Amino acid sequence: MPPTLIIGCGYTGRRIAARLGADSTRVAAMVRSASSASRLAQSGIETTVADLDAAPLPELPLRDSRVFYLAPPPDTGTVDTRMLNFLDACETQGQPSRILYFSTTGVYGDCGGDWVEEDRPLNPGSDRARRRADAEDRLRAWHRATGGELVILRVAGIYGPGRLPLERLRKKLPLIRESEAPFTNRIHVDDLAAAAVAAMTQAADGAVFNASDGHPSTMNDYFNRIADLAGLPRPPVVSRADAAAALSPGMMSYMQESRRLSNRALTRDLGLRLVYPTLDVGLPACLEAAATAST
Repeated sequence: MPPTLIIGCGYTGRRIAARLGADSTRVAAMVRSASSASRLAQSGIETTVADLDAAPLPELPLRDSRVFYLAPPPDTGTVDTRMLNFLDACETQGQPSRILYFSTTGVYGDCGGDWVEEDRPLNPGSDRARRRADAEDRLRAWHRATGGELVILRVAGIYGPGRLPLERLRKKLPLIRESEAPFTNRIHVDDLAAAAVAAMTQAADGAVFNASDGHPSTMNDYFNRIADLAGLPRPPVVSRADAAAALSPGMMSYMQESRRLSNRALTRDLGLRLVYPTLDVGLPACLEAAATAST
């Protein structure tokens, strides 16, 4: 039986691999760097070093495998050329039986703070999100053409141990003031890994899920909670009118869109019970884990 393959086995992928390994699933991975490959090899994971920007890809265990595709698109353009190269490899090396694709909730675009479910039409407002929508379209075409199964997770902002904005807080970089801040959404990395494994093994073919904890707030609320827990000053704030001069282009792009993600399908259809359903639970656990790791 072919192994389960993780394309882009980094922060989240390693947690997926650990869950699969605990169930004695044979796991293989594709990563970009030799250092990542060495780290995975120490866990007994068969690893291939390859660059999705450089076709053709080396031989991968694709035929009849289950694939978690976590690799991000390239940094520019509106087409995910990395997905094109991956699907070309499937065509020449053998088709997977099922692909689970990590997309982004950015494909919905600005929703004016509305609650968003998976049937909302896509309206990506940035090239970053358009690349993700392009990848979804290409995978749906693959699904129709090959009969291979497809599941899509539209993932909210990921947080977890080692993934909190502590350095940004230390630098005292500003945010848009609370009264003008959009809604944002998050999910703890361990809940995301659990959702991914459940979606791969249980979801109906063609299913799409919002991967979020279902408790949206604002970026201010998120940063202020972390600051208070870590004993750091809360970030300064600026008006939206002054934000373009004070915020990075990346942060500013996130501030242009507001939506509240429903995770009802994720919990209902997969029977998933989140370990970290709110920031009240998730953030202290992150800091405790980091403190334990440093001792």
